[in-house]
Amino acid sequence: MQLIDGKAIAQKINSESRQTVAWLTAQGHTPGLAVVLVGDDPASRAYVRSKDAMCKELGMYSVKKELPADVSQETLLALVRELNADPAIHGILVQSPPPAHIDERAVVETIDPRKDVDGFHPVNVAKVALGDADAFVPCTPLGCQRLLIESGIETCGAHIVVLGRSMIVGKPLALLLMQKGKGGDATVTVAHSRTRDLAAVCRSADILIAAIGKPQFVRENFVRDGAVVIDVGINRISDPTAKNGSRLVGDVAFDEVAPKCRAITPVPGGVGPMTIAMLMANTITSCKRFAGLA
Repeated sequence: MQLIDGKAIAQKINSESRQTVAWLTAQGHTPGLAVVLVGDDPASRAYVRSKDAMCKELGMYSVKKELPADVSQETLLALVRELNADPAIHGILVQSPPPAHIDERAVVETIDPRKDVDGFHPVNVAKVALGDADAFVPCTPLGCQRLLIESGIETCGAHIVVLGRSMIVGKPLALLLMQKGKGGDATVTVAHSRTRDLAAVCRSADILIAAIGKPQFVRENFVRDGAVVIDVGINRISDPTAKNGSRLVGDVAFDEVAPKCRAITPVPGGVGPMTIAMLMANTITSCKRFAGLA
């Protein structure tokens, strides 16, 4: 059984990104990422800190904009427009989820699609569906695809079941895996909580990608012998034996599924590090395009 080390693969990608940032900076173009945080959600704050730290580690320009939880919709949209117009900023990310009174769709649609390094703007969603190479692909699906490529797992002709249909992971990932070329050419089934005989559908997969958002949902009977399993889930569950009383688990019951697999990602240390690595890579790509160097 091969344990797919997302942390090591992310480090490789970050090393490549660091070299590209140095080259761009020498040309007078430093990639800039702005992250906007509304409110004080601890998980969101931790994500923003990690993104800011990675920017600095790679030599990128990083801007953190923190707004109170009761900020008005118009104030938030005005900030996004200001960042759209800032030539030092090549990527804009508004941390999700925002407070309930904020219309997240309106925020996403206000971001300049050329700076939408999260890949959620309707223009980029359409470009991914069309197979347009100029699309910004959402970072987690892009990270999953890159994990498969870097691990030498062939997708061409494979039957891949994507468990989950969100716009953040499931739908864009299915489109990526169906595209022609490296990391694509797969036959893709998108399954979800309403799929009839879900375990049997998942068992038919050569590669099973779990992104359903339910802790340890995928059990031993969901996976056939010799399958590859990519676990996108990050869930915190209580654990009295852990130091802080809880621990992180994926959407896959790792201990019972792993012995059946040809390869599997752990949680943590699998898909998670890849998401931030691909965010940095998307921001660098945006900088190159704005500089006319892409």
